[in-house]
Amino acid sequence: MPAATLAPAGLSPAGLSPSGPGLPARLGRLAVLAAVVLAYAIVFAPIAMVIVTSFFDQEIVSFPPDGLTWRWYLNAWAQRDFARGFLTSLQIALAATAIGVPLGTAAALALVRAKIPGRGFINTFLLAPLAVPAIVAGSALYMFYLRAEDWLDMDIKATLGGLVAANVLITIPWTVRLVTASLAGLDRAAEEAAANLGATPLTVFRRITLPMLRPGIVAAALFSFVASFENLELNLLLVGPGRTTLPVAMLSYLEFRMDPTLAAVATAQILMVTILMLVTDRFVKLSRIV
Repeated sequence: MPAATLAPAGLSPAGLSPSGPGLPARLGRLAVLAAVVLAYAIVFAPIAMVIVTSFFDQEIVSFPPDGLTWRWYLNAWAQRDFARGFLTSLQIALAATAIGVPLGTAAALALVRAKIPGRGFINTFLLAPLAVPAIVAGSALYMFYLRAEDWLDMDIKATLGGLVAANVLITIPWTVRLVTASLAGLDRAAEEAAANLGATPLTVFRRITLPMLRPGIVAAALFSFVASFENLELNLLLVGPGRTTLPVAMLSYLEFRMDPTLAAVATAQILMVTILMLVTDRFVKLSRIV
């Protein structure tokens, strides 16, 4: 009699049911699913808590809440410091992104395509700001700006130009990292075909290379904008009276009051970033780059 006929009814020789995997495999999948759910819960729980807290009625947060209200959003809207900080952060983020993304894209192209000595050192140098704590970088820039003001006899600290220059140091590493990753998976067959057909290097770059790099450039612009807009530590020592970013304005508000107004402002920022990411992902699939 064949060995297969000796197995109990309804089970295969491997101990598995004909309709699917056995119990150990199902338990393994459930364990992986539980681990994924737990990881997402750990990541999104603080965000959910901030959003929920912004609707609490009482000024001192406690559980359970006495009720739900919109008044903290109205209070945030009425704070002129938040409005000025938002406009300043928006200006800095847009300017830093507009300067840093082209510079970072050019640097990434040079690092990947050009045969220059010390490429590894240059790449590490350009990515170094991501590894340096922002408060350390802000302190170093503060001391550098003070020395530069003595040399040049002009104001740099607490000016829009000084804040933009500081935030460019954030946008360039993000751009180099994301555009380099995009270049690594780029097929050069189309570029070589266009060159063989007589296209100039500028035409090849403008009509072939740049469109293929669009996902990486757009992702770099998005991450650079968000990193610059939300930055607190780097800008904390560089702002001054009349020119304060939104994160610094929120920190100043926290020195005197502790109510869900800051949660309302944070929720508005979360909503803004989420909309930006959804719109960007609609036209450029971010999952292919990051």
